[in-house]
Amino acid sequence: MEIRQLRYFIKICELGSMGRAAIELDVVTSALSQQMSRLESELSTRLLQRSPAGVIPTEAGTAFMHHAQLALRNIDNAAQAARHARLSGQVSVGFAPTTASVLGLPFQKVMRERYPDIRLHLVEALSGNLAAMLNARRIDLGIIFKADAHRHWHTSPLLEERLFLVASPALPGLVHKDRVFLSELADVPLVLPSAPHGLRALVDAGFMRANVIPDIALEVDGLAMLMDAVMDGGAASIQPGAATTRHAGAGLLHMEIADEGMARQNLLASLSDEDLSPAGLAARVVIAEVVRATVREGRWKGAQLYQP
Repeated sequence: MEIRQLRYFIKICELGSMGRAAIELDVVTSALSQQMSRLESELSTRLLQRSPAGVIPTEAGTAFMHHAQLALRNIDNAAQAARHARLSGQVSVGFAPTTASVLGLPFQKVMRERYPDIRLHLVEALSGNLAAMLNARRIDLGIIFKADAHRHWHTSPLLEERLFLVASPALPGLVHKDRVFLSELADVPLVLPSAPHGLRALVDAGFMRANVIPDIALEVDGLAMLMDAVMDGGAASIQPGAATTRHAGAGLLHMEIADEGMARQNLLASLSDEDLSPAGLAARVVIAEVVRATVREGRWKGAQLYQP
């Protein structure tokens, strides 16, 4: 029996509807129904039944619900006590530049509010460099874009980011559309990171599939300088939506790349649970929470949370 099954069951009973409960819990209805079937199988009894008014608990379900509510209150109290414990120590967290622009400050704020005695060390570097730093134990955890087969890591998928053509309205000859195919960009001058960059590899592979030779006008391996070049109006770039977070009021054009495969996965990677300090474990939980809140509130352009 899992804690989430108890939460799912109680929410269904509260709302009287599997569909409405699925929406509020942010899961698909089929997954919710499957979890309830597993719970009933484990308990060897029917907990829910359908009626003209919706879904209602059976007699056994009503009895189970009271104890489930009590169990969840105890669990929530335990979690709250843990959060308010005066955890201390230091944790090193790594973000890629695009990730840092959308997540860095919200993450800092929550960590300061929740764990004021934890000393936070933030590192901004390319995803590949973050992976190397994690292997070398120079950071405790971070968000990366490609999983390493390192057996001592703990990794979990967070979200997927769609890529956009980002350009200044001053760029000549560019017509603003919501979506654009790479085959339409052969004559658009581009500023991109150089070849070792993971994003460049993704973009190059996309152009190759589209049988297009892109016009690479400039290569820049720094997000700030790259965005300066875009803002200047001499070239466009292909970037995740997070790259333009600090330029939200600049009036930049965003056109989603419509080709298949033009998205990248964000992974939360850390040292193993055995090697990660309590401060690191706390930071890992906070990152996941802040990511979910940021995406659901629409503050991470082009991002979609990972659905198991």
